[in-house]
Order: sequence, then C-alpha cells, then structure tokens
Amino acid sequence: MDAIGNKSHPRRVDEIGAAGRAGVAPVIAKENLMRKFVSAAGLAALLCLAVPGGFASTPPAPKTGQATIVIVFKDGHRQTFDLSDIQRIEFPAPPVAAAAPAPPNLPLPSRGRYIGKWEVGDGVGNNFYITLEDNGDAMRSLGNEHGKWSYVNGEALITWDDGAQDAIRKVGSRFQKFAYSQGKSFAGEPDNVTNAHNSTPHPI
Repeated sequence: MDAIGNKSHPRRVDEIGAAGRAGVAPVIAKENLMRKFVSAAGLAALLCLAVPGGFASTPPAPKTGQATIVIVFKDGHRQTFDLSDIQRIEFPAPPVAAAAPAPPNLPLPSRGRYIGKWEVGDGVGNNFYITLEDNGDAMRSLGNEHGKWSYVNGEALITWDDGAQDAIRKVGSRFQKFAYSQGKSFAGEPDNVTNAHNSTPHPI
C-alpha cells in the first residue's frame, strides 16, 4: 500500500513492462531489416549507374577555341601543334624511279626492202597500190599517176607528177604510209596516215 492508501501491484507493473518490451522487439527487428533492404537496393542502383559509365567512351577533350593538329608517330606517341603556328605542310614527292633504258635503235630497212608493190590506204577507208621500181620510178593506181621516189634515212619518199607526196616509213614492227599535199614538207604534219603492206612475195 502506498502513502495514500492505494495498494501497489509491483508484479503487475513488471508484467506490463515485459509485455511492452516483447511487443517492441519485433518492430525494431522489422525496422533493421527494412534499413538493410533499402541500403542493398540503393547500392544496387548505384552499381547499375556506375557500370555503363565505366564502358562509355572517353568524353572528347574540351575545346580550347584554337585549332590544333595532332601527329601520331609510329611508336604511338602523339604531338600536338597549333595551326596558327604552322605556315604550310609539305609532303616530299616520292623518289622518281629510274627511267627504263631506251630500246636499242632498230636497224633501218634497206632500200631494197621498199622495192615492190605496196597496198596502202587513202585515208577514207579505201585502198590503192603504190609500186616502187629499182630505177627510182613510182606508179600509183589511184589516178594512174607517175612519180619518182628516193631512199632517205631509211624511208621511201615519193613525189608524184601531180604535186602530191607520200612517204613509206617503218614504225615499230610495221610500215605506214604518210600522205602530204603539194608544197608540204616530209617533216611536217601529214594529211593522213595509213598502214602499208608490201604485197610482193619476195621483196628485193
């Protein structure tokens, strides 16, 4: 009994305290479990954000406002130059390969190689014949024209009585006929050039 006459019940109080403590313990345990869960979830979220960032490409270098050029050397190191300091960039020309030796001069055809009956073109798709005689006479089937020919520097130079001129020359491995109008030089630009073939079976 207390001082005012009330009876005390210490056992009852102890029972209530024990019961209260028994009810609080599960609540605290739940709060601790919740905190752990939230912490784990937060850590997982941070990892998800951090991993893609680790694989992301390196961000470009900040622009300095001044154009530069980067030279990468064979050993992998780099060197940067400001374009404002560069006047020009020169690339040396590759070394010139030694020119192939000129083929040896082919022997000039002999005078006798020109004697015979030559089939030549007229420059417009038709053919005619030029016959060169050993005595220097020449005959042309086109217009049945007569002329004279001479052997000069491995060529047969023909001057026709009507003033026209033809030259038969060896060009590479074949012969060609060069036509010149009256008054032109044999060294000048021809009026036309056609193939020429000596049809004589055995040229002299």
